[in-house]
Amino acid sequence: MQFGICTSIANAAAMKAAGWDYIEENVQNFLQGLVPDAQWHGEALAKGAAVPIRAACCLVPADMKIVGANVDFAKLTAYMGNVTARAKKCGIKTLVFGSGGARNVPEGFDREKAAGQITEFAKMAAALAAKNGLLIVMEHLNRKECNIVNTVGEAEGYVKQVNSPSFQNLVDCYHFWLVKETLADLKKRLPFIKHVHVSDLAGRVPPGESGESDFRPFFAVLKEGGYDGPISVEALGFEDIAGMGPRVLAFLKRQWAEA
Repeated sequence: MQFGICTSIANAAAMKAAGWDYIEENVQNFLQGLVPDAQWHGEALAKGAAVPIRAACCLVPADMKIVGANVDFAKLTAYMGNVTARAKKCGIKTLVFGSGGARNVPEGFDREKAAGQITEFAKMAAALAAKNGLLIVMEHLNRKECNIVNTVGEAEGYVKQVNSPSFQNLVDCYHFWLVKETLADLKKRLPFIKHVHVSDLAGRVPPGESGESDFRPFFAVLKEGGYDGPISVEALGFEDIAGMGPRVLAFLKRQWAEA
């Protein structure tokens, strides 16, 4: 089992010292799909990092619409071409497709058409991911962040429509708990879950920091289903990795062992 943090490569040395396995970077900040190749320097940064970048989240900028009347599919395709090619150069294996702002359904827009647009984007992205040896995972988001794809089950529906080994599912315990999905729901979705995000439900702080979240039942379902993929902390207030990192990692490892 590998544990990582959704954070900047600037924190790589602190992560290594604290015992973490990998970084989950920000696609928009690090891979910079809209920046010309001559102005992008991510590959050199990745090669010099103290810990590897194994994943990246925040796939598509909010103003680059995937859904609605103003979708520029050619621009999306070019953007994803840059992102996937650069991810391969950096050794990144997984890209997380949350992107609530980009996929949010505009008021009055036909939801069936919106679902078709998301599927069209996902099929294009999956083909580019396959070409570059990557995995894209669909992230469900709570209804305050996005008004479509709000549960793990809904995300699985898109995974099945895309029907590609390069497009799979993610479970984020914060969104999962917030929309009140059940462990029985999670158990049914396990065959397609290839990436995990964690944080405490209370304040979305790093695991263990609120003292209120017990991850063991959640982890037990993952373990029983044979999950052995990465687990990334996606949390607020995790800037002091040197100070907080060792105890957060120890908490996660203990909860996983006890699950």
